[in-house]
Amino acid sequence: MSFTGKYERQSQENFEPFMKAVGLSDEQIEKGKANKSITEIVQTGKKFKVTLTTGDKSVTNEFVIGEEAELDTPTGQKFKTVVNMEGDNKMVVNLNDIKSVTEINGDTLINTLIKGDHQYRSISKRI
Repeated sequence: MSFTGKYERQSQENFEPFMKAVGLSDEQIEKGKANKSITEIVQTGKKFKVTLTTGDKSVTNEFVIGEEAELDTPTGQKFKTVVNMEGDNKMVVNLNDIKSVTEINGDTLINTLIKGDHQYRSISKRI
């Protein structure tokens, strides 16, 4: 299944506790809750270009499944890591102590971030 498309966040679960667990300030958390979030994905075979725009901030990452890449996070951190596929609809990557799972189900894109006992889920719809 292709991830290609533009998705707008419709809902999120456990945003505040998760963001506190990763060290964001109360001010950053409040700003993040109010911001609209758009994810644009272009998939060409195993090559991906993912652009996440939240409010007035945009981060673009390009990577090839199974190959090491340097990824930027919305908080400005950079990580060298490998993005892997599980099946044909789920991407998994570890960014230090945070595991990110992005899955596509029809027109729904679900991103789950896991850090220890904390889990954040963002649900976006294709626009």
